[in-house]
Formats: sequence, C-alpha cells, structure tokens
Amino acid sequence: MKALNQKCKSPVVINMVQDDWNEALTKPSSMISTAALMLGSWIVLLSIVNMFGGGAGQAGDKVAWIGFFGFGGDAFVSYDDGFLLDDAIFVILGIALVGMGLRNSDVKNWALNFSKSDFVNNLIRGNNSKEIISSWLVLIGVLFYIIWSIQYGGWVDPGVYSVMISMVAFGVALGINSKVEN
Repeated sequence: MKALNQKCKSPVVINMVQDDWNEALTKPSSMISTAALMLGSWIVLLSIVNMFGGGAGQAGDKVAWIGFFGFGGDAFVSYDDGFLLDDAIFVILGIALVGMGLRNSDVKNWALNFSKSDFVNNLIRGNNSKEIISSWLVLIGVLFYIIWSIQYGGWVDPGVYSVMISMVAFGVALGINSKVEN
C-alpha cells in the first residue's frame, strides 16, 4: 500500500506497512506497555530474590531459568552453585521489559503518579461497586502471592500462580466491565 507522507505533509510516497511496523515497535500501545511493565517488574523481583538467597525455587533452591523454561539443564539448583548466567539473562530481560513499558508516555505517567491513579482511588471510593471490587481483587491477588511466597519460601509455584492469576484476571475484567456503558 502506498500513501502520502502525512507527518511532514509532503507528497513523498511512503510504504504504509513499513510505517505501521515502525510505529508498533517504537510506540507500543498502552495495553502492551502496561503488560511489559508489569511482567518486567515481576521478572526483576524474582531475579533479585533468586540471586540473593530468598529461595525462589522449590524447597529454597535457586531457579536455573534456562532449565526452568525447558531449554536444557536442571530447573532448580543449590545455592552453593553461586551466580549463574541464567540470573544475568533473566534480570536483563526484566529490565528491558520495564524499559519497553515505560516508553509509552501514558503508562510512564501512570507509574509515576500511581498513588493518584483510579486503581488506588477505587480501593477507597469508586464510582460503583464493580470498580471497588475489581481493585480489591487485584490487590488481594498480588498480596496473596507475595505473602505466601515470603511465608513458604517458594516464589515459583504453579498452585499459587493459579490462585493469584484467577483473582487478578477477574479483577481486571471486572474493572474493564465497570467502564463499559450499558
């Protein structure tokens, strides 16, 4: 497809498909940016816990991320093995995702002004019960994951993930539903 260059208002013909890909890669949507920010933050947290002896793996073992994701090797190793290349790769991936998430100015402003966000406001007083319940479900799900992981020393547990994800996903869906007008 060909179109006129609308950015400079010049008659220079550009390739729209190439421009769309460039826009998608350099200016991600708010949804993708938010997901990248949340996933990146979670990866950085798990990496720090894993590197500094917090017992990210089962029974207090260290997670060997390359093996954990099925690319070969053991998934859990003793902390006696010391620093693993897996740790560096995983934390760099997390930092890159956080950086990608913060490229979107709306998401960056939301993160910087989180205490004034709709999410925090809805914990105290929302416009309707759906908004209040949605924020509390997300908060309870995240707190459940963090408290359980600290108490039992296992940050990588599919059972805990399933409980947390159910609460957070239902909370997010309820929040989206509360904004849709009937």
